[in-house]
Amino acid sequence: MPSKVRLYQRSEHCISRTQISDNALKVLYKLKKEGFDAYLVGGCVRDLLLGREPKDFDVVTNADPDEIKKVFRNCRLIGRRFRLAHVHFGREVIEVATFRGEDAKQNDKQILNKEGRLLRDNVYGTIEEDVWRRDFTVNALYYNIKDYTVVDYVGGMEDHKAGMLRLIGDPETRFREDPVRMLRAVRFAAKLGFKLHPDCQKALHTTASVLDSIPSARLYDEVLKLFLSGSALQTFELLRQYGLFKVLFPATEKSLSFEEEGFPKLFLIKALQNSDNRIAEGKTVTAYFLLAAFMWEPVQMLAKELLKKGGDEYMVYQDAANEVLSRQIKVTAMPRHITTAMREVCSLQPKFNARVGAKPSRLLTHPRFRAGYDFLLLRAETGGADPELAEWWTRYQNANENEQRKMTAPVRNGQNKKTGLKRNYRRPSQNKPKPAE
Repeated sequence: MPSKVRLYQRSEHCISRTQISDNALKVLYKLKKEGFDAYLVGGCVRDLLLGREPKDFDVVTNADPDEIKKVFRNCRLIGRRFRLAHVHFGREVIEVATFRGEDAKQNDKQILNKEGRLLRDNVYGTIEEDVWRRDFTVNALYYNIKDYTVVDYVGGMEDHKAGMLRLIGDPETRFREDPVRMLRAVRFAAKLGFKLHPDCQKALHTTASVLDSIPSARLYDEVLKLFLSGSALQTFELLRQYGLFKVLFPATEKSLSFEEEGFPKLFLIKALQNSDNRIAEGKTVTAYFLLAAFMWEPVQMLAKELLKKGGDEYMVYQDAANEVLSRQIKVTAMPRHITTAMREVCSLQPKFNARVGAKPSRLLTHPRFRAGYDFLLLRAETGGADPELAEWWTRYQNANENEQRKMTAPVRNGQNKKTGLKRNYRRPSQNKPKPAE
């Protein structure tokens, strides 16, 4: 990997100041005016080179946090592991970091645990040191506001052009320092359409299990980034390929290994596809709905086992959902409002089977009816529910009150259970012998 700096002049790259947030430019120019170095760095530079609009703009400088705070009155300092400055412009926040240093000694400012994970890191340094503390080469490109060059110490521009995701330094060491980097590697590969470098792939296979040392709350945050960024299906496939999905969703991974009548289970794949399609169309995606899809196969498998012992189907599904979720939150600590919604979506499914009497109208008023109905449609589309049942509920919710009463009227003798139509029975002939004359 190259270690000599290369400057890409303005004519050699496609980044224009017109693509950069006005507030980010204000921060860059203000730091420059005060005599400090100021660069854009990380994902925003990577995305600008791809012609994409960055989600946010990160600035890095040789000014320390206290100096940054003196420059900007609208600044707040945050963080314990590494102090950062947040410069506020209404709703937009520009994050400003001081160059991180590289200290060979594990002193009180830089501490690793026994597994090699970095616990605290508050060492400041120079840009030459800062670059080696970043994760991937394509995320270690610096845009200098002073002369509009892109500064590259690690061959990031070449990797960017090749669509290659390469770790800076030894991949296994870097993954052990922060196992969440494994999830970032997969997320970036899926999002950008980049290939993972062979060394990175090898390290993923050997260090995947270290991911379980990460706090469950942090893993939940990472799960949202993985599956709500528009590349959920590709992310899912890569996570399974490198043995990471089974760490995040052990029960789901186990359930997916079983096939039904020789066919793989398609429900979750379809849910992921739908999520990606909605994001591509600019629509919102509800986290609890997609996470309920992850839990559905384990819930269904457990419910089938519990039903063998008898009991009300709705209560059985509720118990199954409680059990599966109680295990899952130990891995990914989902908030209570999310788990409550997930539980309701799953446990409502057997209630859709009741189509007679007052039960359908009561279900229609349930706060999670729409989510439960969409879940039913997804099941029907992938062979997990009767399409006729889904079609009935589509008609029922769109019918007027009169039609709804007819649709839910009790089945009479001689009526078809599904249609309610009277069958045309023919009475048996009465061939009684005539009386003797």
